[in-house]
Amino acid sequence: MFDSSVPVFVQFLAALSGILKKAEAHCAARKIDPAVMLSMRLYPDMFPLTRQVQIATDAAKGAGARLSGGEVPSFPDTEKTFDELQERIVKTIAFLKSLDAKGFEGAAARDIRFKAGAQERSFKGDEYLRVWALPNFFFHVTTAYAILRHNGVEIGKPDYLAR
Repeated sequence: MFDSSVPVFVQFLAALSGILKKAEAHCAARKIDPAVMLSMRLYPDMFPLTRQVQIATDAAKGAGARLSGGEVPSFPDTEKTFDELQERIVKTIAFLKSLDAKGFEGAAARDIRFKAGAQERSFKGDEYLRVWALPNFFFHVTTAYAILRHNGVEIGKPDYLAR
């Protein structure tokens, strides 16, 4: 369970950090207010870029904590700049790297319960990782990528898959 979660989250959070750096450079080169880029969304009823990054980091740290039997660290959703989003990613990666693989022993059978919005969710650890944590994480990382690509940031699949 550790190998199927923590290294995956770390790899794709690092890739997300890389595409955010390219987005910030894109804004500087084209004299685009970074706040405008951070508020972009794919469709009016979708979350903006900033929220996509916040949710991706929440998904990663939440999964790591829940699968290892620990407490989910709380990060307030106050980021308004590229630097602040980068700090959030750094904190999330540091948390994930602090987790010990031994804490994941028995995680596949562990009862995982949490609230998602107003709904209470309940899974066994293996199902939680397969059908909730990883898909949710990838949805928000991919959506952040798509927002940036849609708005002209020169990124491609190698940036998304960066190792």
